[in-house]
Amino acid sequence: MLLLLLVLLCRTAICRTLLLEDDPCYDDVGRPLRCIPDFVNAAFGRLVVASSSEPTNPARYLTDLNNPSNVTCWASNINSTETVVNLTLSLGKKYELTYISLQFCGPKPDSLAIYKSMNYGETWYPFQFYSSQCRKVFGKSPNVPLTRSNEQESLCADARIGIEPATGGRVAFSTLEGRPSAYDFDNSPVLQDWVTATDIRVVLVRVHPWSMTTLSPNDTELSTVYSVSDLAIGGRCKCNGHASRCVMGSDGSLACDCKHNTAGRDCEKCKPFHFDRPWRRATAQNVHECVEGASYNFAIKNREVRFQDGRSVK
Repeated sequence: MLLLLLVLLCRTAICRTLLLEDDPCYDDVGRPLRCIPDFVNAAFGRLVVASSSEPTNPARYLTDLNNPSNVTCWASNINSTETVVNLTLSLGKKYELTYISLQFCGPKPDSLAIYKSMNYGETWYPFQFYSSQCRKVFGKSPNVPLTRSNEQESLCADARIGIEPATGGRVAFSTLEGRPSAYDFDNSPVLQDWVTATDIRVVLVRVHPWSMTTLSPNDTELSTVYSVSDLAIGGRCKCNGHASRCVMGSDGSLACDCKHNTAGRDCEKCKPFHFDRPWRRATAQNVHECVEGASYNFAIKNREVRFQDGRSVK
């Protein structure tokens, strides 16, 4: 309300521009607009915790600059007998994800799983599975059709379709592809929840039988080393349409720079004394700006009158 009043009192275009600072959450006369943070690779530069790594091929290579002319590859420990390797990454805040992709340097796994957490790693939910044996490895039927009744469920795709060729190439999971309500995402709480994550875990289960190689010409033991050059996670900082950016706080935590009288790390509630209208996520049709309560306005005005009259204010 204060911002709108200042803009209305400001008579020149230059003055209005200086006040609004080109804030995408408001138009040029101070009316609220739905706004969203920029689309980013949320994994870039972030720490990945790998359950197995070769010392010369550390997990930081997964999220460094992906330069085709200077490829860096993480690799699982060549001496490990483990066939299951976990790659876990914390995003530091809730994001709404569009895709997760892995670029492989060597043999790709026959089976892999992607999990997400929405509460900073306390609870994990299945996001997507790939396998040539979905039932045997993950206990799921392969290639199940998506309908409105199951669009918030994880699927298992046939690995022979999803992750060919055997060596190199990319595995890419699109979070909304084929999900019926994706075209009306703004009005689908189910899918809004589906794409939300604070952490991602990729589980590499086993190297594909027809992509295995021997460790040396004289060695008959098959290699189960995984090697990935890039882990990318595309999405936006989750601000529910009430912020155009996320900023780092003094405590080192990432949070939305909330507008429209909203508050919280994700702009998920109205700020104090702005409860005259229930909080709602902003849409293209309605911003759902939180409104200052009438009782609060009355109390403030009464306080001002008493102060001007010289009466004590308690």
